Amino acid sequence: VQLQASGGGLVQAGGSLRLSCAASIGTFSSYTVGWFRQAPGKEREFVVAISWSGGRTYYADSVKGRFTISRINAKNTVYLQMNSLKPEDTAVYYCAADTIYEGDYAPNYAYWGQGTQVTVSS
Repeated sequence: VQLQASGGGLVQAGGSLRLSCAASIGTFSSYTVGWFRQAPGKEREFVVAISWSGGRTYYADSVKGRFTISRINAKNTVYLQMNSLKPEDTAVYYCAADTIYEGDYAPNYAYWGQGTQVTVSS
């Protein structure tokens, strides 16, 4: 199982980015996918997760109303649309997947991508 996160970059505060998490999984539709982020000197934190069907989503309070997660199982891809970005959103963003767990606890996700850097300038 391999996950490839992409779409990061440098953006000004108030701007937008769309991250993608592409999976090399034959049964991608069976996996919950989550996004986590880690800023320099800080612990990894939960951002958002989406159930295998896309019917349930979970957002950290810090991103509610600004970020939107979605998935297209036919493309083995999960998207994270990030709007109204703030400097405090600056971090390496990781996508993770699991067949059983659905939630915000990072250690419960079995598979992880390599991360993509998001930098928001003020």
